[in-house]
Amino acid sequence: MSDFNWHSEAKRQWNERADSWNQSSQSMWDSGSRSTILPFFQKHVPSGASVLDVGCGDGYATYKLSQAGYTAYGTDLSERMIEMAKERGNMKGLSFVQADLARLPFEAESFDSIIAINSLEWTERPLEAWIEVNRVLKPGGYACVAILGPTAMPRINSYRRLYGESVICNTMMPWEFKKLATENGFIPLDGHGVYKREVKEQHLHGLSEELKQSLAFLWTFMMKKK
Repeated sequence: MSDFNWHSEAKRQWNERADSWNQSSQSMWDSGSRSTILPFFQKHVPSGASVLDVGCGDGYATYKLSQAGYTAYGTDLSERMIEMAKERGNMKGLSFVQADLARLPFEAESFDSIIAINSLEWTERPLEAWIEVNRVLKPGGYACVAILGPTAMPRINSYRRLYGESVICNTMMPWEFKKLATENGFIPLDGHGVYKREVKEQHLHGLSEELKQSLAFLWTFMMKKK
């Protein structure tokens, strides 16, 4: 474990996963578990705003944001992901750069908004990554963040830590992220959950936000920087 380099290992693993991710990302955003996120974002952030998509993967959501009228920038740790993202074309209002979420290559207060979908859990030190998000976001700017809920199968990526093995996924509960964000410069504005098909609307009626999150596959927050 002493030889484990999180940055190098995370980059290697995401480079290897890039092709399989690319095969499913469009369907996730268009009709799957992420299909409600961009409408939720547009509800709060006006068209024409600048948005930084941190952990953009193959850039499909970044591309969709640019098509919706935003000036969209995407970053990802994986060079292979960024190569795929750049294949979407060189067009006005859309650009990509390879970068670590915790060390973004942008000036302070550069963006009107941030979108981070299931990416903070894949940082070595989530607090440092969140402080970096705060740094590049303008005062009063918006941060749309999605965190996997307890029922999400991808949490298997952090399971091997129970055997003392080094992993690149930092499991985080939605309520933990909310506390982290509010303690470090942000005000929660809104949130909504994505659920597995067994969870019906009547099951959620009357539940507190924390209990709704406990049933969620994915929980999306809208935060505002103080």
